[in-house]
Amino acid sequence: MSQTVSYQPEPTLLAAIDFYFDFSSPYGYLASELIDALGTRFGRQVNWHSVLLGAAFKATGATLPVRQPLKSDYFLHDFARSARFHAVPFVQPMKFPLSTQHAARAFLWLGERDPLAARGLAHAIFRAYFTAGRDIDNIDTVLDIAASLGHTRAPLAEALSSVALKERLHIEVDRALARGVFGSPFFIVDGETFWGVDRLPQLERWLEEGSF
Repeated sequence: MSQTVSYQPEPTLLAAIDFYFDFSSPYGYLASELIDALGTRFGRQVNWHSVLLGAAFKATGATLPVRQPLKSDYFLHDFARSARFHAVPFVQPMKFPLSTQHAARAFLWLGERDPLAARGLAHAIFRAYFTAGRDIDNIDTVLDIAASLGHTRAPLAEALSSVALKERLHIEVDRALARGVFGSPFFIVDGETFWGVDRLPQLERWLEEGSF
C-alpha cells in the first residue's frame, strides 16, 4: 500500500547582512562587537567587509569629523559615551586616526582562506587598538596580532607586501563605493542601507518586521 508523501517546501534562505567597517573607526569597532549577535538572533548571516575610509572621504569630498572645529570635541566625547551605552570596553587611542591598509589587507587575505578566522583577526585588531592603544598602522603590530592567534607569520608578511593583495583590496573598496558605502559602520540588508552604530535599532526593527 503506497503512502502519500506530503510536499515540504525548502526553507527560504534569508539574505545576509553586509557589514562594512574601517579598523580606525570607533563606531565600526562598537558595531563589530554587536552585529553578529543581532544576525544570529534573526537567522541572518553577517558578511564582514573591511574598507578604507580615506577612499570614501575622497569620493564624497568629506573630511574626518575629529579634524573639524566644534565637531572634534563632541565626537571624542561621544565615542566613549557610546561605548558605555553599549557596554563595550573602550579606551581612546593616543594615535588617532591612523592608516589601516595593513590591517585591511590582512583581514582580506585571511578571509579568502578562512572567513571565520578572519573575523577573529578583525576582533583582535579592533580590540588591540581600541582597548590597548596598539599601533595597528605598523605592519609588525598586525603580524604580531595574527601570530598571537596562531597564524603563521611568514606567509602573511609576504602577502601584505604583494602588489596582488594591494590590488584586491583596491577592488573591494571600489565595490563597496559602488554599493553606496561611504562610512563605518555601514550595513546593507535586503537592499536597504544603514549607516552608523546608532542605526542598529532601525536595523533590528527591519530584521524583525521588514520594511517600515
